[in-house]
Amino acid sequence: FFFLFRTAILDLMPAKILLSAACIGALALGVDAGFTGIGGAAPKRGAKPVKKAAKKPVARKPVAKKAPVKKAVVRSAGGFSPASDIGVTPPLGLFDPLNLLARGPEVYRRSQELEIKHGRLAMAATLGVIVTEAGIRLPGYLSISEDIKFADQPGTLDGAYFGTPLAGWVQIVAFIAALDVAVFRQDPSNDPGDVVQDLPFDWVRYDDPETKAFKLNAERNNGRAAMMGIIGMMIHESLTGNPVWPLPYEA
Repeated sequence: FFFLFRTAILDLMPAKILLSAACIGALALGVDAGFTGIGGAAPKRGAKPVKKAAKKPVARKPVAKKAPVKKAVVRSAGGFSPASDIGVTPPLGLFDPLNLLARGPEVYRRSQELEIKHGRLAMAATLGVIVTEAGIRLPGYLSISEDIKFADQPGTLDGAYFGTPLAGWVQIVAFIAALDVAVFRQDPSNDPGDVVQDLPFDWVRYDDPETKAFKLNAERNNGRAAMMGIIGMMIHESLTGNPVWPLPYEA
C-alpha cells in the first residue's frame, strides 16, 4: 500500500510542477499586459510625458450693428408734414389713432377734405339748433300744400326731422349734393377745403402766412368742436327732451 501511494505521488509531481509553472507564467503575462497591453512594449523609464499644444482661441470679428432705419416723413402733393400741417395743434399735436398716415398721402388728403366738410356742416347744424331754440324762424311756409309754416316747426332735432315733409328732405339733400359736386367742388390742385374756385364771391384771402395758418387752424378746431357739440345735443335731447340742456325748454 505504501509502495502504491509513493508511486502515485511521484507520478503526480510532474503534473503539479507543470501546473505551477503555467500559473506563474500567466500571472507574469497578465502583469505585463496591464502596463503595456498584450504584446506591447513597456514604457521607457525617465521619459517625459508629451504635452499637447494648447489651442489658441479664435478671435471673433466684431459684428457691426445696423443703424436704425428712420421712417421717411410722409409728404403729399400739398407738402404735408406732421410737424407743420394745418390742423396739427396742441395739446394733442399729430393725433392719428386710425394710422391713416400709413395708408399713403392720397388717403390722408381725402381724410382732410372729409374732416373739413363735416366740420363745416356740424358748425351750421349746431348754430341752427341754437337759433331755432332761441325762437328765431324763417318767414313764410315750409310746405304750402300741407300748410306748414316755418314758425310751426319745433326747435328740437326730432321735431325738425319728423316735422319736415319727405318732399322737403328730398329738396334739401339734392341741394346739398349739387353744392358739393358742382358749385363747391374740391380741386385736387388746391389746398384741402379751398372750394371757392372761380366763383364771383368776395371771398376773404390772407396774404400773411401766419394769419392764414391761424385762421385755418381755428376753422379746423371749431369744426371738430361742432361735431362733438351736435352729437352731444342729440344725446341730450334723447335723454332730457332738450338739445341745449340744462336750459329750460318751452314748447
